Amino acid sequence: MFPMPGTPASSWATYHARLWSIFEGADPRVCAAFWLFGLVNNVLYVIILSAALDLVGPSVPKGAVLLADVIPSFLTKLTAPYYIHNVPYPVRILIFVALSTSGMLLVALTPASRDGSAIAWKMFGVVLASLSSGGGELSFLGLTHYYGQFSLAAWGSGTGGAGLIGAGAYVIATTTLGLSSRDSLFAFSFLPVIMLISFFAVLPRAPLKMAKGGYEAVAADEEHEDELEAEDEGLLDGSMHSTSGRSFRSISPQHKRKTTTLQDLKANLKRARGLFFPYMLPLLLVYVAEYTINQGVAPTLLFPLDHSPFAAYRSFYPTYNAIYQLGVFLSRSSTPFFRIHDLYFPSFLQCLNLLLLTLHALFDFIPSVWFVFGIVFWEGLLGGLVYVNTFAEITDNVRSEDREFSLGATSVSDSGGVCVAGFLGMAFEVWLCDWQVAHGRDYCRRL
Repeated sequence: MFPMPGTPASSWATYHARLWSIFEGADPRVCAAFWLFGLVNNVLYVIILSAALDLVGPSVPKGAVLLADVIPSFLTKLTAPYYIHNVPYPVRILIFVALSTSGMLLVALTPASRDGSAIAWKMFGVVLASLSSGGGELSFLGLTHYYGQFSLAAWGSGTGGAGLIGAGAYVIATTTLGLSSRDSLFAFSFLPVIMLISFFAVLPRAPLKMAKGGYEAVAADEEHEDELEAEDEGLLDGSMHSTSGRSFRSISPQHKRKTTTLQDLKANLKRARGLFFPYMLPLLLVYVAEYTINQGVAPTLLFPLDHSPFAAYRSFYPTYNAIYQLGVFLSRSSTPFFRIHDLYFPSFLQCLNLLLLTLHALFDFIPSVWFVFGIVFWEGLLGGLVYVNTFAEITDNVRSEDREFSLGATSVSDSGGVCVAGFLGMAFEVWLCDWQVAHGRDYCRRL
């Protein structure tokens, strides 16, 4: 517990000692590299969504940008875990940087015409960036298998920071600095170079030697499985213990067995089936709920201006988004200090948030926008908690030979949830706005 003001100096010393003990054994280079991986891999996704209106204009539904930003990533996460292990990590990084940079340059340099051809080229650029983001997420999550739980904690914090930094950077560039949308996107297109530097100049390379040769083969029988749980030395010995009492463990390369491509596919399909109910489903549920709130319900959570801190109705939505992103950042940074093991409970709470805010959009019973601010912050906390604790639970509980695949394969759930929510959100927004107008609240028409 955090000491209260007036606490004796000895208690503060004890608190600081405990705080530092949490990070005992952490390699600063690993933490810095994975934080930057999480930030850069996700920040372009946020920037593209922030620029949606500027990209397609008012006549094209903004949900189209969301889907172009998510569906390619979803398809990549759905299929790549079954073949991407044949591509070495350095080659993957080069591919991801090339895809995301070329995609952002295509978005930025396509003429600002509103005709169908220009919009199509911009959407193609968004698709390229999305492919990079999806492949990057499953690859970096798989890479944490070799660097321990501090790398996973840093990755989660970086992805949470991407929401705050991405949305804020676009606003600062286009308003405070007065840059055009085209110039801003052009400048942001070079952010993936940070990922390149982080991988080749910051990240220690020794643990990557274990990543050669693909996934570990599935053990032939239970007795052999026990033999495969060998401890590795080096960075992994400094990995922190989770609250469940298990430590991060990795299998040694000498235990690998040669298998055919068909055997690998069958083994990975078996692994994926075992991941669905304990890990994939709760992550899918929380993303469907929170992105349906963000894309479909939040645009209709409007109050009379004289009962709000805003001067225009357009200010509600970006404020909700900023508060939500703050909650996500805090919860995705929380695993060194706080862990949850029941992933379904916060997922169901998120579904209750969706129900509560939908009912308010229909019946207008929440008395103040400040209560909505609190609910949206709570929504961000729940979403971030389920995301980062899902992968922490996999790290703790999945066998070493299955772990790299499992971390990457489970990442399909967040993109899948966003895809589902993209379609639901478009329907929700139209339905809720029409309902409000029919019942004398036409605020959603004044945006």
